[in-house]
Amino acid sequence: MSFEITGTLIEKYDTQEVTSKFKKREFVLEKKETSNGFEFIDYIKFQLTQDKCSIIEPFNIGDTIKVNFNLRGRKWEKNGNINYFTNLEAWKLEKLSSADSSPDPSESDQQIPGNDAPMPGLDDLTSSNEETDDLPF
Repeated sequence: MSFEITGTLIEKYDTQEVTSKFKKREFVLEKKETSNGFEFIDYIKFQLTQDKCSIIEPFNIGDTIKVNFNLRGRKWEKNGNINYFTNLEAWKLEKLSSADSSPDPSESDQQIPGNDAPMPGLDDLTSSNEETDDLPF
């Protein structure tokens, strides 16, 4: 399932190597909406994985960007406890305006060619006989 949202980039984290076969990078958008004279602000954290970790590089804090993403959910069991996790996995970013200027069409539509399909889950990236750690992602 694919969604899109527009907001202001307020955080951009370094890439994390979770395992030798899985890496991720997170970033946060600030989304402001006004309703009945009140302003509501949401802070939404997205995740980039594998070869998509670098598509955030051309963007700067304060840029207004459009994010295309997939909504992913996972079940994780440990010691008899069950937890559920939801991730917003970004796969395409587009700059709408810069923090210090107007839109720059040369940097818009930062997508890896051919990767507009849903992203694989962690189960697709690791071998079934590989020892796993206790992280749910």
